[in-house]
Amino acid sequence: MRITLNPQTRKQIAAAARRAGGFLLDGLYPRRCPVCDEIVVRGESLICSGCLKQISWVTGPVCKTCGREVSDERTEYCPDCMRRRHAFDKGISLCNYNEITSASMARIKYQGRREYLDFYGTAIAKRMGKRLTALKADLMVPVPVHPAREKKRGFNQARVLAERISTEMDRLYRVKIPVGNVLYRRKKTLPQKDLNPGERLKNLEEAFEAGEIPANIQRVILADDIYTTGSTADACAKALKRAGVKEVFVVTICIGNQ
Repeated sequence: MRITLNPQTRKQIAAAARRAGGFLLDGLYPRRCPVCDEIVVRGESLICSGCLKQISWVTGPVCKTCGREVSDERTEYCPDCMRRRHAFDKGISLCNYNEITSASMARIKYQGRREYLDFYGTAIAKRMGKRLTALKADLMVPVPVHPAREKKRGFNQARVLAERISTEMDRLYRVKIPVGNVLYRRKKTLPQKDLNPGERLKNLEEAFEAGEIPANIQRVILADDIYTTGSTADACAKALKRAGVKEVFVVTICIGNQ
């Protein structure tokens, strides 16, 4: 006998299946708080309530170029952006890079805590959604990692972040910013965290290349986890602009102080 279910019943069954799948996934790969790394219960929150208070959000006033916090409203640019011109057009970041976020970023990269990126991507969309919308971007591009490094790590954190931001922007604001993997890393570079500003620039020379980009893609958001000196953002922006992109904006989880 064939049983026909009405649409409402089918939706309820599908929802129950998703919940069951979520519980199974939690059992195998439990979601962890991005600050303390303790297990959090699916459906309740992506972060512990106490740990949420420990995050140092970027607040105004900020540098007009990179988005780093500055001393007062009369200061338009941070010391770094006053010294040199960047290849990207504007940057915005979610929180300040400190002991809390540095430990969180390290666990993402080196301990496989990709579930942290669900929290950070959602927070970026919620807290900075209006600013992202105002950019009127045609595409969101993750900063690529070298294939060997991605294979070892199992994922590219910038790509996972970009996909989450894109999904949440569509869900919260009905703003569609597709993710495009149009940047490629041509050579395996040394870890940027171990280098000084001059060494970072040299390390990234000709490291990135952009594939063919359609003519209608003129405004791009570059997504990455950390902004420190801006060397990576500049190298990527140069590659994108050589390929025909007119404006490159940068969005990161955290930004370091100069």
